[in-house]
Amino acid sequence: MPIYEYQCKKCGHEFEQLVFGQEAPKCPTCGGAKVCRLMSCCGFISKGAGGQTVSASAGSSSCGGCSASSCAGCGH
Repeated sequence: MPIYEYQCKKCGHEFEQLVFGQEAPKCPTCGGAKVCRLMSCCGFISKGAGGQTVSASAGSSSCGGCSASSCAGCGH
């Protein structure tokens, strides 16, 4: 079961919630059911050309403040 990040459209509170199947998340602060899923920052390590380790994080890139719902939505 994945943990997703959400923002409540009613009060603006950002929260994380473990989601089971088709379960609809609700804001833990105000109980609002209208929430939008946020793009989570994640880090990864990958092998670059020649085998050297390359580290990156969405939080440190230009995409860290992106409000698009997917990478295809922002054009980067």
